[in-house]
Amino acid sequence: MRHETNTFSPIPTPLSAFFRGSWSNAPLYGADAIEGYRGTNYPLAAVIDLAERERAELVVPIAANASPSGPVEDAAFEHIAKTIIDALDPELDGIFLDLHGAMVTESHDDAEGELIRRIRAACPNVPIAVALDFHTNLSPAMVECSDIVTAYRTYPHIDMYETGERACRTLIRAIRGEIEPVTVWGTRPLLTHMLRQTPSKQPMKDIMDRAIAAEAGGEVLNASLLGSFPLADTPHTRFSAIVVVDRKAADAGKAMCEELLSLAWKRRADFVFPYEPMAQSLAFAKTLDGGPIVLVDHGDNTGAGGCQDIMAVIEEALRQGLEDMIAGPIYDPEAVEAMIAAGVGQTIELAVGGRIDMPALGLKGQPLRLSGTVTRITNGRFRIGGPMMTGMMADLGRCAVLDTGPMQLLVAERRLETFDAGCFTHAGLDPATARYVLIKSRQHFRAGFEPLARHIVMVAGPGVCSSDYDAFPFKNLTRPIYPLDKDPGDQGYEREEKAHESV
Repeated sequence: MRHETNTFSPIPTPLSAFFRGSWSNAPLYGADAIEGYRGTNYPLAAVIDLAERERAELVVPIAANASPSGPVEDAAFEHIAKTIIDALDPELDGIFLDLHGAMVTESHDDAEGELIRRIRAACPNVPIAVALDFHTNLSPAMVECSDIVTAYRTYPHIDMYETGERACRTLIRAIRGEIEPVTVWGTRPLLTHMLRQTPSKQPMKDIMDRAIAAEAGGEVLNASLLGSFPLADTPHTRFSAIVVVDRKAADAGKAMCEELLSLAWKRRADFVFPYEPMAQSLAFAKTLDGGPIVLVDHGDNTGAGGCQDIMAVIEEALRQGLEDMIAGPIYDPEAVEAMIAAGVGQTIELAVGGRIDMPALGLKGQPLRLSGTVTRITNGRFRIGGPMMTGMMADLGRCAVLDTGPMQLLVAERRLETFDAGCFTHAGLDPATARYVLIKSRQHFRAGFEPLARHIVMVAGPGVCSSDYDAFPFKNLTRPIYPLDKDPGDQGYEREEKAHESV
């Protein structure tokens, strides 16, 4: 059960949104779930492989995975939860859950905690292992009702399979009676910016390296850091760490957890992102030599609940005269329908994007009028070949390409963060040969686009994924929390101020 909920997003999340991994608007069940995730880079895939190696009977009642969006409808959550609960048996040897950790429903600000609580009530003596996203907002219920918890160590998330392996290996040892796992966890009142969280760079890198070394060296069974998902307005949204140890090593687990949390808290000022106006970022991009220059609109990132239809950055790029540009995908089923009706080779003038209002932030959708030639129409289906979610089938719905002269724009019927080059190549667009590639993402784009980028420029466009956290009307956070509530404490080591990079 996987969903990252942006509580400020206007995009609804019914059961039909949980379609990833298939071509139908529905989750996968039973044998279809096993076959849909087998051979992919997901925690569930690791459990499938380990169960087969152990010659264990594997029961997978459901695999429900939706792109980030607004709060999940109660009916969807209850269907998923009931499907799982109905499959439980108190005689099971173990239970493994592949969850996100930042799912909010209409009635539950901690959907994963509620699910695990119900599972624990149904199977009080069965060990429960949970694999979580790095962007988990860890709650007491998630920990107290579980025996083993691991989380991704990468962002972009390219170690999803390995995270499932880590949890399941500890679970198998517990089933065999080799260990008695207990969890030690803690939090800090810290709202880290998502562009400062990646464990591949400071300030997170050596903190995560310490956790990895402690697990690899046998100091603990598992050690995980959770950067949190700051766009979920809940009491549990904050930086956390969780350590799994054998019961006899509980004190070592407490020391390790406190060490990790203390390191992060000392560096709290370094988890603030110094964004700049989008016009300034695009003007800087024009001064760079060569290409591809990847322009990353991180204010309208589908991977964090964005609408994927805000045209502000594209409009400014065209105003500044950027040419030889591939852009998209833009979510606009109406525009796709119009281009398909016109047909390949036809010139068309139409409004694109800007169809969704964002009332939580007081933003109105603003379509952009464009004219160009329809050059390609596709079914939007491709298999992900990059290192994130490898092997999964992606479905953008029907897609159409509009060539405006300076820009080739991909428009799609479905939302999907642009983390894999297949978003473009399936439609005959090669981002490796363009001067500018304008996409909507935040960090996950690095999985598929960093290897081909000459330069990367982060562009702070508007939207419900804005980098201006002061613009969000938070109501449910546990206050005070840094940096929304400033403190005069230790500001940590010197912060790197650059918003641009060359690769």
